[in-house]
Amino acid sequence: MPQELTFKNINKLAIPALIAGIAEPILSITDTAIIGNIDINATESLAAVGIVGAFISMLVWVFGQTRSAISSIVSQYVGANKLDDIKTLPAQAMFIIILLSLLILITTYPFAETIFKFYNASGIILEYSIEYYKIRIFGFPFSLFVFAVFGTFRGLQNTFYPMIIAIIGAVINIILDFSFVYGIEGLIPSMHIKGAAYASVIAQVTMAIISVVFLLKKTTISLNISIHFHPEIKRLNIMILNLFVRTIALNTALYFGTSYATSYGKEYIAAYTIGLNIWFLGAFMIDGYSSAGNILSGKLLGAKNYTKLVKLSKKLTKYGVLTGVVLALIGFIFYYPIGRVFSKEQEVLEQFYAVFWIILVMQPLCAITFIFDGMFKGMGEMKYLRNLLILSTSFIFIPSLVILDAYNYKLHAIWTTFTLWILARGVPLVLKFKQKFLPLTQKE
Repeated sequence: MPQELTFKNINKLAIPALIAGIAEPILSITDTAIIGNIDINATESLAAVGIVGAFISMLVWVFGQTRSAISSIVSQYVGANKLDDIKTLPAQAMFIIILLSLLILITTYPFAETIFKFYNASGIILEYSIEYYKIRIFGFPFSLFVFAVFGTFRGLQNTFYPMIIAIIGAVINIILDFSFVYGIEGLIPSMHIKGAAYASVIAQVTMAIISVVFLLKKTTISLNISIHFHPEIKRLNIMILNLFVRTIALNTALYFGTSYATSYGKEYIAAYTIGLNIWFLGAFMIDGYSSAGNILSGKLLGAKNYTKLVKLSKKLTKYGVLTGVVLALIGFIFYYPIGRVFSKEQEVLEQFYAVFWIILVMQPLCAITFIFDGMFKGMGEMKYLRNLLILSTSFIFIPSLVILDAYNYKLHAIWTTFTLWILARGVPLVLKFKQKFLPLTQKE
């Protein structure tokens, strides 16, 4: 475990976490790129993948908060040198989240048509959305299990094994995407949008199996479920509940963005889908430093080392903003080739190019927000995060989108609103952190 907050030691956690973190957006972005280039109804298929992807991302983010809760508690016990006291907690948390995921699968599967009509999908887009979702949702329980395992490893200050698992999953998904969507002559028939869904599910199942092996072989954490609840299960469930409510607020914003884009027409939702997946990819790349903050802040808080905690925030902010600037510059340099990776439809590309610059400019701002968000999760400040996101969604995102939409700004309205929303989330976190921990450093 790194003791000093050097660039090298922070990156030992951040870089593997970055690679592991982009597994989910790579699954989605691969589907987007491949589906956007099929020969039959490419725009409608891309729109369907975007709508379903938004809904599944909502589910994963709402219920995948177990990762942050487990990581927070385990890392605090590691910092306090009491790891033996926490060994049975992860298995109980995983059992709870798997039961919840199965419940979601059972309750949403029969109502897929109703769900995607709620996103303004209709006609062939609705048909494709239902088709894609009714396969892809079976990977959901496996995704949540993997998230919980990743949280356990993070709490143990280890991001290497999650990286290996994520790489394997991403490679499998990409290979199967090409094979199933386009087909292999004489071997595998072309399955189009269904093929992308099957590829994702198989990749997620594979990642879950490897996760079990690594957890049992590389840690002292047991997967045996005790009939007696761990004393920390109550605090864990409160954290998860706060994050659950918080993520509903987050996904309310994503729902409004997707719904408005869909209402503008198929070219707009297709362009929005491309932009959203690129934004997610950038967010998860920056999330490497956010994850390092999540891991180390919990440990430093457990050790009551407030001076290093403040030092950590400064270093991570510098590294994260630099990463955001680099991502933005790469985006501007390859502005037009990036769009053509995802679609050949000129109408779609025109809408995408018109707003892509907003997504790029947003990257450094996202870095600050995501890093402090990760640190607050690591310190167990889930209630504050919950309240902040509810307020920023209710009083910044929704009113801004409604007002800008009234002026017919369309995709410009959506992405400008996302930028304001990121600022509304980030600025209070920075101020709250300084207010709470700077005075504590003076007492050490």
